[in-house]
Amino acid sequence: MATTIGWAGELVEVPPGAVVRWPGEGVERCGMLGRKWAPLEDGCWYPIDLLTAAGELSLARWREGTLEERRVRVADYPYEVQHLTVDDSQVDLSAEDLARVRSEQQRVGALWGLDTPRAFRLPLLAPLEALPAGGRFGARRFFNRQPRSPHSGADYAAPEGTPVRAVAAGRVALADDLFFSGRSVFVDHGDGLVSMYFHLNKMAVEEGDRLERGALVGWVGQTGRATGPHLHFGLRWRRARIDPALMLAPEAAPEVR
Repeated sequence: MATTIGWAGELVEVPPGAVVRWPGEGVERCGMLGRKWAPLEDGCWYPIDLLTAAGELSLARWREGTLEERRVRVADYPYEVQHLTVDDSQVDLSAEDLARVRSEQQRVGALWGLDTPRAFRLPLLAPLEALPAGGRFGARRFFNRQPRSPHSGADYAAPEGTPVRAVAAGRVALADDLFFSGRSVFVDHGDGLVSMYFHLNKMAVEEGDRLERGALVGWVGQTGRATGPHLHFGLRWRRARIDPALMLAPEAAPEVR
């Protein structure tokens, strides 16, 4: 039976959508919420879904047969409110459009369970060569004054036609023109990490393509439900909706010791 080592120190507070880093040498496995996975580089990384309720969360890792545990406190939802105005047909959907959206949601939802060998390293490559200030990750959005799902990616304003790059090696799991996200590419990078590139003017890849880090994915556009040309860049890691900024600059991720 493994020995368990707890910890009674002060809890680190993290926002929902964060990725928590627990560095350490000799780590054999990491775990959270009943799941286990291999360590990454210098320790364990724990993706916390954007919609995780406020409260304490237990993190685990195994070293030399010993189970070590830490706890973090997930903060109350801290993100801003964003009001957007779009065509009414993109908010109050027709029966035909609603059926299309539901079908697309099923196709996309199937990607979150992908479990292929890890093909990425940190930090991820920026999806635009000159990455502008942007984001609004987590913003609680209102379209035409109607509440909708929180913003689970980062938006980067860029001129239409700006090249978009794959942030890591992987396989194109889905490439299609979707109702809300327009021309969209989803890339499976292994270890449950899926990157998303939305509102593209044109796609440069097809489903099943194998990509190297930095490969051309497409070009910035404003297809789908968009108010102007920009790249919506999103990440899901082990099903969790996470702030992409923390994978582009992992040194900014909250850390436990």
